[in-house]
Amino acid sequence: MGGIKTSYTVELNDDQITWLKQMAEKYSLDDEGKALRIVLDFVQEEADLDTVFEQVRCGHCD
Repeated sequence: MGGIKTSYTVELNDDQITWLKQMAEKYSLDDEGKALRIVLDFVQEEADLDTVFEQVRCGHCD
């Protein structure tokens, strides 16, 4: 569905994985990978990239 998928490993924090799993369950998606692909598609198509990449909002930084 939606084109050819390629496996890729990324490091995520536990709360990010939990959120992706929750979104997959809430929206009846196949898995958290699908949830992440939806988020990435949205960012690529709809988001203001300066807001995404220039605004500091790290909840994991010390």
